[in-house]
Amino acid sequence: MNTLARPVAALGRAILDTVFHLGRYAILSAKAFFFSILPPWRPRAILKQMEFVGVDSLLVVILTGIFTGGVFTLQIIYGFRRFSADSMVGPTVATAMTRELGPVLTALMVTGRVGSSMAAEMAAMKVTEQIDALTVMAAEPVKYLISPRIIAGIFMLPLLTAVADAVGVVGGYFVAMSKGLDSGQFVGRIQDIVIMDDVFDGLVKAAVFGFILTSVGCYSGYYCKGGAEGVGKATTIAVVVSYVTILVGDFIMTALMY
Repeated sequence: MNTLARPVAALGRAILDTVFHLGRYAILSAKAFFFSILPPWRPRAILKQMEFVGVDSLLVVILTGIFTGGVFTLQIIYGFRRFSADSMVGPTVATAMTRELGPVLTALMVTGRVGSSMAAEMAAMKVTEQIDALTVMAAEPVKYLISPRIIAGIFMLPLLTAVADAVGVVGGYFVAMSKGLDSGQFVGRIQDIVIMDDVFDGLVKAAVFGFILTSVGCYSGYYCKGGAEGVGKATTIAVVVSYVTILVGDFIMTALMY
């Protein structure tokens, strides 16, 4: 193979691998959705995953929301005071939190905690042949292992995002008060400018991000190979791919919504 053909061949292999993984991921996601609406349902397994995704992530989401709202408020106060636009600090903080910062940062933080854990857990079950054992016992692994996790992600990410939005605005409020802004003006302008569509669109984004981080984590672990080393690779791939997909998906949804 000559020098020119090597990079072309490498590019071709990369494209084929990408198409292969996208197709397999789509099939796995479709199966998980299909099994999630078919009885018998497993409410106890779903509630357990909801607790893991939602309740156990609450503290890190609250801290992220408070400090994100606070630091964003500091930045925009510095900029808006140049144009005597202090009255717009409140609605700007609230709009940014509900549309973008709340859903995106919540999804990224939950991916680092939940997505990586799901990938590692699924990969460990794969390399120790526990998933194969379920198949031998005529139990569908996708229904028992993946569907509850995806359902939990779709339902809990919007709730976590709502918490992040609220504490982010509260954090911004206290920072604004510490910088001498008028309390009534801060809150009143939020009520005048921020509309429910902003909140709803952010929650829709969060639901999509919940699907992405759980499905990618499960996919990466479900098809893990290579023993202990494979578990580490699957976890890393799940986090990186989830981060990139969430950011790309956020751009696409923002372009469509606004």
